[in-house]
Amino acid sequence: MNTREETPLMQRLRAVRQQNNWTLEQAGKECGIAASTLSKIENGLMSPTYDVLQKLATGLNLDVSELFTSARDAMGAGRCVVDRAGQGKLHKTPHYNHQLLCAQLSNKKIMPFHTCITARKFSDFRDWSRHDGEEFVYVLSGEIELHTEYYAPARLGPGDCFYIDSRMGHRCISVSEENATVIWVATQRNSQKHESGDT
Repeated sequence: MNTREETPLMQRLRAVRQQNNWTLEQAGKECGIAASTLSKIENGLMSPTYDVLQKLATGLNLDVSELFTSARDAMGAGRCVVDRAGQGKLHKTPHYNHQLLCAQLSNKKIMPFHTCITARKFSDFRDWSRHDGEEFVYVLSGEIELHTEYYAPARLGPGDCFYIDSRMGHRCISVSEENATVIWVATQRNSQKHESGDT
């Protein structure tokens, strides 16, 4: 018997796919990912990276935060949401433990995270992370090393920060004794469908 707990992401993906009467193959094609990958995400067998979350959001005409919340009406002007400590939506990947902040607010221009960086070696990553948009990272504790395609590695400690064009290959690792924690802010890609050439 399958006792795996249904996460909001699993539920939302399945619901949107069923609402559109899409098979896994059709939904995968819309999102630019393999049907087998989508199946693993829907069944809690894989935790998607931010790159894959963006592909899912674009293919399903949602924003990233909506992947982690129930369907709701679009919010108009004068929007505001407050998150208390620990209220963020937890999303673990092989390299980062992201806590999505203010996820209940849909159609945001930016996606803020409180992130624990668990990757320890450059070789922990199979490939560069790259996607549309820009990213800002502010180090709260520990020490990180930023690796990019075009620049020498940069080591950053508490109070240091970086801002990058996310189309450039990038990855971050913890180099301190403890896992580093950061505030990570990424711009959301346009919800309009586009050719998928990123990883």
